[in-house]
Amino acid sequence: MSLPKVLIAGNILWTKKEFQELQSSSIATLVTPDVSSRSAFLKDLEANQDASVIVYTNGAKFGGFDRELFTKLPKSVKFICSHGAGYDSIDVEAATEHVAVLTDSWSAHEAALGVSVSHTPSAVDHGTATTALYLLLGAFRQYAHGEINARKGLWLKDFPLAHDPEGKTLGIVGMGGIGKALARRVLPLGMKILYHNRREITPAPDFPCEYVANLDDLLARSDAVSLHMPLNENTRNGFGAAQFAKMKDGSVLINTARGGVVDQEALIQALDSGKLYSAGLDVFPNEPEIDQRLRDNVKISILPHVGTHTLESRYGMEMLVLKNVKTALESGSLVTQVPEQRAK
Repeated sequence: MSLPKVLIAGNILWTKKEFQELQSSSIATLVTPDVSSRSAFLKDLEANQDASVIVYTNGAKFGGFDRELFTKLPKSVKFICSHGAGYDSIDVEAATEHVAVLTDSWSAHEAALGVSVSHTPSAVDHGTATTALYLLLGAFRQYAHGEINARKGLWLKDFPLAHDPEGKTLGIVGMGGIGKALARRVLPLGMKILYHNRREITPAPDFPCEYVANLDDLLARSDAVSLHMPLNENTRNGFGAAQFAKMKDGSVLINTARGGVVDQEALIQALDSGKLYSAGLDVFPNEPEIDQRLRDNVKISILPHVGTHTLESRYGMEMLVLKNVKTALESGSLVTQVPEQRAK
């Protein structure tokens, strides 16, 4: 019987040896399709109608796995193992509805379950939380403004007194792995932690924090709010004018999740009006474009989506992708399946 075929849709940069061991150990055959365009990728999909798993990683330029692409996907594909905590470029609903063909590898029940999708949440926790901490400190202390002044030789010209984080309250919206890692980083600063999830975490986190069931209550009580939710149809532009209105006057917003979860126009208005003292942003709705009004605002800290831009994070992410590929091939399951499918 031939080996299962794994399509590597993108670039494997840090774990090439580990991935090649799938082939050298006769676990799978690796194929690298052309991902330079949608038409090129579709052509190579047509030539690989027996593929079982697709690894979706950096460098792919075919526009993501939308509903249209799933109609062209080989019926033998049962798994997509994605590189990244965010997976908004994959239509999970379409993946779940995709019916695989019954092969020697899958039972009839498995074939009817659609395409299972994995992501790499835990591997990004430390890198993203450290970035959020940097942005939080930068927003309170106005470090970006200070660095601009220093580089321009302006010293403290037009540089008003900033704020210390000690004694402030941080509201975390989405207390998952990244939210927990951020909480552990800010507690030594003497900050109080509130968090909002759809449900209270049980058992409770192993650090001091308070669950707030109502998001509006959290916003009203927090000196800074840090966002850690996925981007999907339910969250797109979900943090907007109504949410900013509930926040404390002179508070701070931190976003290391996805740019699309925040209504950018409402954010800019909140900054311009003084409703927000500052903001720390690592993500934007139309990356790599950053709105000129944000680029010109010296009171906020902005970064070019560097949350996981470390060797350690990228290696960990690729290793988690590989772990998902192995468990998919060996047991027909995924280690870190996306939550929408885990709930089914």
